[in-house]
Amino acid sequence: MMDQREVTDREGITWTCIQALSGISDEAAQVKGEEDSYWVVCTPSGGAQSVRVKLQGDWQTTESDETLLDEIAAAQET
Repeated sequence: MMDQREVTDREGITWTCIQALSGISDEAAQVKGEEDSYWVVCTPSGGAQSVRVKLQGDWQTTESDETLLDEIAAAQET
């Protein structure tokens, strides 16, 4: 399984997304009470604030760049 994924938004900011606590265990990153949902931390280039998003377990390969960027944008609004 890929540890991280990078996507670039319309402003040219590259976001590096890593499953939270991926070095510890999948259980540590799993959303409590939701099977196959995991916390993913996305950190932008340029020093803006990181965001945490909830994605499905196979997000590295199945989520489109657009979906991932939409999740990041929504997390920035909260």
